[in-house]
Amino acid sequence: MIPLPVLEDITDRSGIAPRIEVLLPVGVRARQLLVRTLLLGMLTVLADHRPAHLTRVHQALVTLPEDDQRRLGVIADWKHGPHRLTYRQTERTFGLVTGVLAKDEPDGLPTTLLQRTCDDLLEASIPDEFKNASTSLAVDWTDVETFSRPPSRGTRDCADPEASWGHRAGGGPGQDSELFFGYYASAATMMRDEHGPAVPELARRMTVCSCRHDPARALVPVLTAMPAAGTGLGDILADSGYAHRDAEAWAIPLRASGAELVQDLHPNDRGPRGTHHGAIIANGNLYCPATPTTLLELGSLARDATPEQANAHDQQTAETARYKLGRITSDDADGYHRVMCPAAMGKIRCPLRPASMRLDRGRPEILTPPEHPPACCTQQTITVIPDVAAKTRQKHDYPSKEHRKSYARRTGAERTFSTTKDPATNNISHGWTRLMGLTPVTLWLTCLLAVRNQRILTAWDTRQAGDARRAAAGLPPKTRRRRRRKTLASLAAAAPP
Repeated sequence: MIPLPVLEDITDRSGIAPRIEVLLPVGVRARQLLVRTLLLGMLTVLADHRPAHLTRVHQALVTLPEDDQRRLGVIADWKHGPHRLTYRQTERTFGLVTGVLAKDEPDGLPTTLLQRTCDDLLEASIPDEFKNASTSLAVDWTDVETFSRPPSRGTRDCADPEASWGHRAGGGPGQDSELFFGYYASAATMMRDEHGPAVPELARRMTVCSCRHDPARALVPVLTAMPAAGTGLGDILADSGYAHRDAEAWAIPLRASGAELVQDLHPNDRGPRGTHHGAIIANGNLYCPATPTTLLELGSLARDATPEQANAHDQQTAETARYKLGRITSDDADGYHRVMCPAAMGKIRCPLRPASMRLDRGRPEILTPPEHPPACCTQQTITVIPDVAAKTRQKHDYPSKEHRKSYARRTGAERTFSTTKDPATNNISHGWTRLMGLTPVTLWLTCLLAVRNQRILTAWDTRQAGDARRAAAGLPPKTRRRRRRKTLASLAAAAPP
């Protein structure tokens, strides 16, 4: 159970309560339940592993110690004596809050005020010592079912008109995906920088959209607004679901905000994809026209690869890097930069570059140069326009060893949603909240991630204290045991005859 003072500190530091309070209508009689107390009740319910029901909020508030009830306005002095908060008052205040945060004409996307409220509440749940500990974020989306029954076939009439049909991973054997009715929830989780210390995996940003909208496009304005709020963008770790989006929808705006992309490429985006001034466009880079096709079509390392296979794969990707045209300038204001022939840079030997033939024979050699050399072979450098590999360009060469190690941090995004779907805590499956509409669902999910951050911090402090005790005793820090992945072939080989 998270102490009430901790939840009060999060609410006060976010500053969202007074900002919403001034927007609410003023009646003849003053409202007993303030926005600050309502948010505390929602956080308390989720911290106690209870469903996101307004009846639970009322129950949590009226069961607080009497001193806290009076301080928070749950018990107020009326004309005929003390009056304890009723459920109708709780429902009324929540309705007013969601009313001012919602759009007049709902379209399945949050308002600017609602998104700012979510950002401020999550940011307030992160202690000051971790706000600048890392700039890397792992992003992902998940399904959130609405409590409403889906509309009848051929109609759109239901209790939650903002919800829509979406796809999620299938739960049955051989079931790749299945349909659900509700929303997509996206989250950006703090991960350690590539060469930085470990950090707690705290959810820093989130957003919710109807399934009729693209969750990747809905998350982009949330991330690109972070630098203006004082939080710089570093590595953005994303799977192929994000990388496969149009460059204008995902990669370009993030790069313009200072982010570095570390993502898995979709199978349709891997390998050679056209040329630029004769150079082959492959996996986000430009390569020599004489690069062996087997190197350009090299895929990612299999998850069950042996150490020998991993070493062989790393040698192939290192050889592929020798054929890559090297960047010699950074992007200018319009996104243009220049690259140089790998032979001119001394990485390979090529008869078209006589100086490179004096290099040692340990470097790859072009035996059959193009009969009609293109511009990338005749010029010392070429200019690369922003449209070239705009979608697939990223921080590390795909699928190199450096990319594999950096991309491995992305699993933190999956752990974020696994903790929100844990039946032992707060399971956001169907029925976790009976409120319908984008705004109520978004508000509850934001409170849930803020509470989840406190649980992560508690576990982090416990591990740090344990490591300190082991260090004082002269013992090494406790490390996680890696799970061995067994294949059917290995089990069959180990079976007795």
